[in-house]
Amino acid sequence: MTFRRNFLAAAVAAATLSVTFSASAQNIVLKATDTHPAGYPTVVAVENMGKKLETATNGRITMKMFPGAVLGQEKEAVEQAQIGAIQIVRISLGVIGPVVPDVDVFNMPFVFRDIAHMRAVIDGPIGAELLDKVSASPARLIGLGWMDGGSRSLYTKKKVTTPADLKGIKVRMMGNPLFVDTMNAMGGNGISMAYGEVFSALQTGVIDGAENNPPSFFTSNHFTTGTKFYAQTNHLIIPELLAMSKVTWDKLSDADKTLVKKVAREAQMEQRVLWDKSVADYSAKLKAAGIEFVNVDQKLFYDATAPVRAKYGTKFTDLMKRIDATK
Repeated sequence: MTFRRNFLAAAVAAATLSVTFSASAQNIVLKATDTHPAGYPTVVAVENMGKKLETATNGRITMKMFPGAVLGQEKEAVEQAQIGAIQIVRISLGVIGPVVPDVDVFNMPFVFRDIAHMRAVIDGPIGAELLDKVSASPARLIGLGWMDGGSRSLYTKKKVTTPADLKGIKVRMMGNPLFVDTMNAMGGNGISMAYGEVFSALQTGVIDGAENNPPSFFTSNHFTTGTKFYAQTNHLIIPELLAMSKVTWDKLSDADKTLVKKVAREAQMEQRVLWDKSVADYSAKLKAAGIEFVNVDQKLFYDATAPVRAKYGTKFTDLMKRIDATK
């Protein structure tokens, strides 16, 4: 990835200030970031992880969380993590996929049967293998664990019940060609766009809709832009990556590395409990705000996206069979 100049100078300075390693590995302050707001399940889970690190080390390791994209959107956060200016990042696979192609197996439409199936996969050997591939890749990130990003469905200004209803509708997708191809296959016009730009794009009519899970649909305020319909396509069920800067990781002692991995795994399990409650709560809020949840025949969208799985899934044939066989 190339670095943006407006972030690089600040990031280099921040790298010097954010983590201090003395000869006895004291005073480790980890900066963590998330694009989601304070109180969001991923934010809370990582904050709890930081509290556990502080308790386990008697205050030797502490964490400071920066939610709400105050340190930049995901691409900028990754760039800063790559040089050690940020230590912990929660990022979508749409960002990391172009750098670590193996994770694209999780990005494909309808690769998971449901949320329970996805969780069984990320908790098991496949999830561990892909974390190791992130760590061994040129991404300069260490894969610590997975977060539940929920099931993504469509929110649009026009009611959508079938792929034919998406004709001519411009829908924001995450910045990965696979996702744009997915929307195009589903019948819409996929538009690659940064998350932080979606609100104004919906307001001004640059796009006609987007896709995400209920908590993100609500907390982003996208539901206030005239997107009154939420078609429950569940076309993407994508876990999200919790990672540490390799620059920071390489400075940790073996004992600290073991501790970080332990509390990250605990955060992975705790976050989904928070997530399930959040989905229920925010779905109720969206309905109370007048959003219509539209039931659709998911098989229509599954069939429509077959070419996407064929195009991107060839190199994952064996892995996809293992995913499908996971109970």
